[in-house]
Amino acid sequence: MAISASEISARIVEAVMAQKLAPGARLGEQPLAMLFDCSRTIVREALTRLAARGIVTVSARRGWFVIEPSQDEAREAFEARRVIELGLIRSTGRIDKAALRQLKAHLQREKAALKESDVGHRSFLLGDFHVCLAECLGNTLLADTLRDFTARTTLIAMLYQSTHDAVQSCEDHVQIVAALERGDHAAAEALMAEHIGTVQSALRVQAPADPLAQLRDALAPLNNTPTPKRRRNAAPADDATTDSSTYLGALL
Repeated sequence: MAISASEISARIVEAVMAQKLAPGARLGEQPLAMLFDCSRTIVREALTRLAARGIVTVSARRGWFVIEPSQDEAREAFEARRVIELGLIRSTGRIDKAALRQLKAHLQREKAALKESDVGHRSFLLGDFHVCLAECLGNTLLADTLRDFTARTTLIAMLYQSTHDAVQSCEDHVQIVAALERGDHAAAEALMAEHIGTVQSALRVQAPADPLAQLRDALAPLNNTPTPKRRRNAAPADDATTDSSTYLGALL
């Protein structure tokens, strides 16, 4: 059976969430068509959908690439997740038993993945918890939106070398589900806010570098450099005998 554009885009998002596709990774149409045994038209449709969802970007001359979020985009992505997830918990009534069983089963898979060496599987499950939570709280539309934002924040964590501990992330999820099971939505909301804040604060985001710093230093006016005072009665230096290395050193 031929693969669809939706299935290809879903596979790419899963690979991003599993940290198997890094920020800036090139996604060639022909290699993807060969990999999925389909036409380049199907691949292009899948990539176009992902571009609309903010997962990939395209350059007219260079092709398709996984996005490399800027620092501002990183901040906005976490703010968006905070608004969506806290609002979802706040607006939801008591969670039913079937949803709780589904969430607890997901937590068990997370805990099992922490004991394994497959970092990609662990990364995917930790991110997918938030999608699963939205589905269990009865909002599939927001679940789809969160899947995209979770993929973006996974790329952000890779790009900015997050130091967040996976074990702590899993424990945060356990506490959130426990609060929901008790019917304490205020506590669940507070725990989710703390969890997202902790993940965001673990990013190694540095102040933006000055792109003109090197030129700024090199082209600074020379008359800003104090001229050494000449000793009284000292004879002017002879151009022919002046040491050229000393002269260059004074200029530099």
